Amino acid sequence: MKLNLKNIPTHLILIIVSLLSIFPFIWLLSTSLKGAGENIFAYPPTIIPNDFTWANYAGVWQKVDLMRYFINSMIVAGGTVLLNLILSSLAAYPLARMDFKGKKITFFAILATIMVPFQAIMLPVYLITLKLHLVDTFGNVMGFIGLIMPFAVSAFGIFLMRQAFLAIPKEMEEAAIIDGCNVFQVFWKVLLPMVKPTLAVLAIFTFIGSWGEFLWPSIVLTKEAMYTLPVGVNNLQGMFSSNWRYIAAGSIISTIPIIIFFLAMQRYFISGENEGAVKG
Repeated sequence: MKLNLKNIPTHLILIIVSLLSIFPFIWLLSTSLKGAGENIFAYPPTIIPNDFTWANYAGVWQKVDLMRYFINSMIVAGGTVLLNLILSSLAAYPLARMDFKGKKITFFAILATIMVPFQAIMLPVYLITLKLHLVDTFGNVMGFIGLIMPFAVSAFGIFLMRQAFLAIPKEMEEAAIIDGCNVFQVFWKVLLPMVKPTLAVLAIFTFIGSWGEFLWPSIVLTKEAMYTLPVGVNNLQGMFSSNWRYIAAGSIISTIPIIIFFLAMQRYFISGENEGAVKG
């Protein structure tokens, strides 16, 4: 195999960028495995722990109710992913396959919302959530609805699904109509199964965003029994002292579901990204 010297600078840059990207995770893992007798703020820093221990992982389970936080996060992330897949697909279908007045204006208006950060609309959203009694109602599914609904659909999801629908030949739709399918059956039985890779990509991005969301749950929730994992792990940080080993261990535990979910959907990821990039 011949070595292409022209690609060496590109590969070196990619390796450096990859190492810089993964270094915070390596540092977090290293901190979580260091014993109480080792200075985690030592200079020069040590990546391989001198006092290796798993005690921090056992300690964080005893310190806070991680299982409760994990279940809460699964409910919120699962609900957010499910609603995003359904609502984004339903919104994208007419924008891609139907002709109606104001179609382009509607699509560009939806895209424009990407430029509006959630922090800019957080106060009115919180007031609406408060008025609807969706804040911190433990023992009632309404409490989780207050966490899910602000992120139930996104402009990015609508755009991604629209691009996927546009890539499907119209002949498929026409053949289904000739066979007697109505509009909903065409959407549900013909088009939706053909964009499964794009649905997987949307599910991955939505799950990662929802699982790691900290700002909104920390504002909405006041009862510890309703905490999601990011809020619960942050609860390890006290006002006057913090056990950074426990915080690091809790953070590593909270990333495990994201890694598992990504690996489970990985085979769809590349093809789904490519589908979303076809046609404009």
